[in-house]
Amino acid sequence: MPHPPRFLVATPISHASGGFITPVFLLGGTVYLEAGFDSEGFMRAIERQRIDTAFLVPTMICTLLVHPQIRRIDLSGLETVLYAAAPMSPARIAEALDIFAQVFMQGYGQTESPCIFIVLRKQDHDTAHMARLGSCGRPVAGGCVKILDDQLYEAPTGEIGEICIRSPQVMDGYWKQPQETADAFRGGWLHTGYMARRDEEGCIYIVDRAKDMIISGAFNVFPREMEDVLAQHPAVSMSTAIGVPDEKWEEQVKAIVVLRPEARVTAEELIRLVCEKKGAVYTPKSVDFAESLPVTALGKADLKQLRTKYWQGEARQVH
Repeated sequence: MPHPPRFLVATPISHASGGFITPVFLLGGTVYLEAGFDSEGFMRAIERQRIDTAFLVPTMICTLLVHPQIRRIDLSGLETVLYAAAPMSPARIAEALDIFAQVFMQGYGQTESPCIFIVLRKQDHDTAHMARLGSCGRPVAGGCVKILDDQLYEAPTGEIGEICIRSPQVMDGYWKQPQETADAFRGGWLHTGYMARRDEEGCIYIVDRAKDMIISGAFNVFPREMEDVLAQHPAVSMSTAIGVPDEKWEEQVKAIVVLRPEARVTAEELIRLVCEKKGAVYTPKSVDFAESLPVTALGKADLKQLRTKYWQGEARQVH
């Protein structure tokens, strides 16, 4: 952080941003609290208060990127933008670097292991290494992070497994939920529920949350990998994928896409793009266009709300 920092908070302080308030004060800095996030108010605050540090979630960054005034705002004082809570596609990160410069730092963690265990540092946000922008970075000191398979063996480099953690920072358990606690600590590791792979340089790439995985025709489909492909299309602002009921495939892969202002693209064009980049298994059977994606209070895409529309009348939300 700069000394002293001028830190802008536009996310709930009951979430990750609250963890930065005390360090800012200890450095003699100032915390600017916004009542909520709106892109124009955020940009005005950066200029008016000469903000040098901020915390955002990816959906907020994507909203800023498509704002017509973003390239007219004086961002020269901004030194560090921390982002977390959800993955962000390499295409969007590259676009953000072009507008904001190399100020971004990504953190991965969860409530059960507060707060950040894996970091993609500012120097690693380099468009000369586009593949690395799909990573959440490398583990930080203070704990042990491994990618484990179903048998609790470490997954080989490049293979998908679950991010598991051991550290003094890890929770003792879930309050009055012994079975959930036992499930979370299988084999003495905290099981995060995030599926990922590790490359030869030690960078960890989150594939998706295990519970968001779509099983279509007995194949595992991770929405994150499809979202990264769709983000490469110049007309696409944001997207996500969900599984919807299907008689043949058990679950059919559906993409839900938000376009940039005034942009146009057909569903067929996007389906063809995913097929060319990822193959038939990941290709959505359908695409719905939406004005916006519903988000949770923490700024993550609300997949539960999205799925409700398509699973009404079903006895369970899995086939």
